[in-house]
Amino acid sequence: MKPPTPGGVLRLFVAIALTGVLLWTSSPRDVARALTGVAWPPLLVAVFLVAVDRVLMAYRWLVLLRPFAGPDGPRFSAVVRIFLVSTFVGTFLPGTVGGDAVRAYALSQERVPGSAAVASVLMDRLLGMVSILMAACLGLIFARQMAEDPLVLTALAITALACAAAAALVFSPRVAVVAQRLTRWVPGAAPRASVARVLTALQTYATRRSDLANVLAGSIGVQALRILQAYCLGLSLGMVQPLTVYVAFIPLILLVMLIPVTINGLGTSQAAFVWSFGQVGVSPAVSFTLSALFLALGVLGNLPGVLLYATGGLRRRPTP
Repeated sequence: MKPPTPGGVLRLFVAIALTGVLLWTSSPRDVARALTGVAWPPLLVAVFLVAVDRVLMAYRWLVLLRPFAGPDGPRFSAVVRIFLVSTFVGTFLPGTVGGDAVRAYALSQERVPGSAAVASVLMDRLLGMVSILMAACLGLIFARQMAEDPLVLTALAITALACAAAAALVFSPRVAVVAQRLTRWVPGAAPRASVARVLTALQTYATRRSDLANVLAGSIGVQALRILQAYCLGLSLGMVQPLTVYVAFIPLILLVMLIPVTINGLGTSQAAFVWSFGQVGVSPAVSFTLSALFLALGVLGNLPGVLLYATGGLRRRPTP
């Protein structure tokens, strides 16, 4: 196990400190009261929606593998297994190896070239970010006051620039040529060749626009499911705000959570929930509780990966 980096320690400290301050200012007693009063029916619906979005996320990844996977490519069950294990690793073992790296490694054990595996993971991340950006822009229509917040504007700008740069790398032949030339500066012959192969694999998607449209639609569906999950959690806490409030706030909150200043959005998500839902009269205690349930729901969706990880979920299953 690798020791934690100074940056990782700092992010963890910021996450704990920010969460602690928000919990204190929200009144721990009121937060506990909100938690004990949770209604179970809408909470269980939210749990079901998490299972649906995990399957949808695995499906969109399977679509991204179509350009590289032949007849002996990974089955959907294998993709779901790898996805669940990698999300568990990314959530619970941030100090060892990232979940994306685990996904790429495990996929390479399923007769998918390593460069293609990495490219599929990167494209999956890119389209996920694009879907959040699109949903956040839609949310600003319902919550125009959020457009005045510097943190929201920063997150929007960073995400938009990152998506534009990645799209240019995939779809622009000129940018692709420049990127391939820049690989000459990568130290070491083997790493240099690996980076070049990943870039080539990424540029394969330029001719697979129907697949990309399919995955983008699935990614937008995931964002819709997350909005519905938050809405159900709000109902379980007795919140009476309409669904449009969640359409306005949740994508923007997810966008803020992408800013890598804490671990897994801990702290920043609480701050974003408390600030945004405070605009429509929700108390800090209830908003904080909603944020905690929202994060806990994501962790719950990753728990199936625990069993798979413990039972060798990364090892390739023998061909029947």
